[in-house]
Amino acid sequence: MVADLAQLGAGVAIGFGAIGAGLGIGVATKGLMDAISRQPEIAGQAVGFFLVGAALAEACAIYALIIALKLSGMIG
Repeated sequence: MVADLAQLGAGVAIGFGAIGAGLGIGVATKGLMDAISRQPEIAGQAVGFFLVGAALAEACAIYALIIALKLSGMIG
C-alpha cells in the first residue's frame, strides 16, 4: 500500500514539475518576445536575462525529477 502511494506521489511530483517548468519557460519566452519587439536594441541583454530565467525554471523540473526518483526507490 505504501509503495503504491509512493509511486503515485512520484507521478504527481514529476507531472507538476514538468507543468511548472513549461509554464515558466513559456511566460519567460513571451516576456522576451515582448521586450525585443518594443526595443530591438536590447536583444542581447534581454536574451541573457531570459537564459537565467529559463535555467531557474528548469532547475525546478530537475528537483521534481529527483523527488520522483527518490519516491519510486530508484535512488537512495
